[in-house]
Amino acid sequence: MKTRREFLSRGVQFGLATGLGDLGFLNGLPRLSAADTALPATAVRFGPDIEPLVRLIEETPRERLLEEVGARLRRGLTYRELLTALMLAGVRNIQPRPVGFKFHAVLVVNSAHLASLASADADRWLPIFWSLDQFKSSQAADVQQGDWALSAVEASRVPPGHRARQSLVAALDAWDEAAADAAIVGLLRVAGAHEIFELLCRYGVRDFRELGHKQIYIANSFRLLEVIGWQHAEPILRSLVYALLDRVGDSNPSRSDLPADRPFRRNVTAAREIRPDWTEGRSEDAATREVLESCREGSALDTSRLTVALLNRGVTPTSVWDGLHAATGELLMRSPGIASLHATTFTNAVRYAWERVQDDELRRLLLLQNAAFLPLFRGQPRPQGVRLDSLEPESKSGAAPEDLATIFAQIGPDTLAASRNTLAWLQANPDPQPFADAARRLIFLKGRDSHDYKFSSAVFEDFRRLSPGWRDRVLAASVFNLRGTAASDNELVARSRAALVG
Repeated sequence: MKTRREFLSRGVQFGLATGLGDLGFLNGLPRLSAADTALPATAVRFGPDIEPLVRLIEETPRERLLEEVGARLRRGLTYRELLTALMLAGVRNIQPRPVGFKFHAVLVVNSAHLASLASADADRWLPIFWSLDQFKSSQAADVQQGDWALSAVEASRVPPGHRARQSLVAALDAWDEAAADAAIVGLLRVAGAHEIFELLCRYGVRDFRELGHKQIYIANSFRLLEVIGWQHAEPILRSLVYALLDRVGDSNPSRSDLPADRPFRRNVTAAREIRPDWTEGRSEDAATREVLESCREGSALDTSRLTVALLNRGVTPTSVWDGLHAATGELLMRSPGIASLHATTFTNAVRYAWERVQDDELRRLLLLQNAAFLPLFRGQPRPQGVRLDSLEPESKSGAAPEDLATIFAQIGPDTLAASRNTLAWLQANPDPQPFADAARRLIFLKGRDSHDYKFSSAVFEDFRRLSPGWRDRVLAASVFNLRGTAASDNELVARSRAALVG
């Protein structure tokens, strides 16, 4: 096992090799004093083992935080402790409404962790340092927007254990925020992680508000709790339940018939029409293409109906999933932007849940909702545009390492050519990992947005779930939201290097 000294030494060597300058753009940002981020008297408190580190992250000015954390790392602070404090600082300080924008400081923590896990030793601290800086940016935005803080729970409202689940379901169904906040605390005292995960997943896909971020938050928060420990679940799940009940100004959906809620209501019934042995079946490439075509041209009703029909004719769910992932890739190529990249991260979150929940009805519902939501991410169909299933590789490309350099140089200046060259490279190279490693390194060096981490972590996880032919095409489409060598450096690597060197 490598010592921390060896780990930090390799990180320093990598930073020196980049030759980046200081992070000058931070100098123009407003500074946050401890008084600016003072914790309200009513705010939730954490245990004595983690509260001081959370306060350090909250109260240290942005321009000094990485250096302070670097000093703590040299004195023995562990990766897990830092990850825990970062997540808890986010849920205490950043309002999860809207479930996006500044709240990406919380949503991105698990994505940054996944990026760290998949990185070379020399790079592994960079995503976490980036997330620390992102938290300070979001914290400043939250202060300007009212300085929200997660308050302590109203203990008198917490239901007893034997009524907690029923109380939570009733509150979520009624969109009752105060009752749901108390009920999730009661349920945490008597139920395990898996039971609560299954219950909340039903509500994460219930409505098409917030571009799928509700289910994304469920997946990311539970995945992170597996790393930092279930003892930290209460504040995180209280924040999550509050996010799930965001109706973005709509009237109460339990007493309304709103477009965002209609696919779920239809699919609750449609899920019961699927054959009992639906998880068994044959792989069928033609079915995958049918799903892709329906997502390209059809409505939310069309795609969910097709999914039911394919499963009932004996097609395996894996072929349906191939089509859904392919549809997210094609949408990214046709309409690069916020909606299309969230089609990828939402599908990643639903697929994660689908593979882990055990309730058969919920698994059906998750698949149908994913199918129904993709046309909503797409919007109105475009009569023309690139088709992922007919994308042609560049004939002159091969599997040589220098071909990867060509691909990443083309991202930005000629991204479609980069996509064709990626397809050619992948078809010539049976192992996609060098492509993923190179892309991830460029996110570290040039990424400027939480979506860079969220998207790349999602797509580099999902490609392993796909059939080989569709895997190559989805990865080829991913270049439309990856960073190329032509993009400017983000300079935070230099700041991280300085923090680690001390």
